[in-house]
Amino acid sequence: MMIQKADIFALAVSPAQYPGGGRPEIALSGRSNVGKSSLINAFLQRKNLARTSSTPGKTRTINFYEINETWFFVDLPGYGYAKTSKEERASWGKFIETYLTGRRELAGVILLIDLRHPPMESDKTMAEWLLHYQFPILVAGTKADKLSRGQWSRQISQIRKGLALPAQTPVIAFSAVTGLGKEELGLWLEERLAAGNAPGARGAE
Repeated sequence: MMIQKADIFALAVSPAQYPGGGRPEIALSGRSNVGKSSLINAFLQRKNLARTSSTPGKTRTINFYEINETWFFVDLPGYGYAKTSKEERASWGKFIETYLTGRRELAGVILLIDLRHPPMESDKTMAEWLLHYQFPILVAGTKADKLSRGQWSRQISQIRKGLALPAQTPVIAFSAVTGLGKEELGLWLEERLAAGNAPGARGAE
């Protein structure tokens, strides 16, 4: 996939702030500090487009990145950060759910899991929720560069089993440092963007 242009387009906390125009969107979901911003920057070949933070739970908006003026990466706030209050987590969860369930432009979801560890309960809950609503998803096992090549397959199998994923759901090892997984991610994105938000796009996998 050729990336010619990429810019931050909107920061939203309500549907009134979402972009108009009906262009397809790919959402990114994962625990705080799992590497969503790093994946965005690495895939788009932009060092600081998506701001990375050493403070988990800092992102509190839905961030829309316009790509090639034709589609959007949508970075959702990270979940599972223990130091965030229950009330704040509930508030974030509510507006994330509002986006995921009500956004017709949504063409697919990338679920990020730290490849080094088994999925946590919050990861399992998110995966179960996405599968229940029949979102086309790709699971990216991040920080693969911190493991040896020989460990990737075992960890991917652990993630697939832990999340109870259907056989057709792709799981890839990804590294923002080495570029591992960029090609597989690009191919999946091309497929999902081609399907767009056409009737039957969800659950078509």
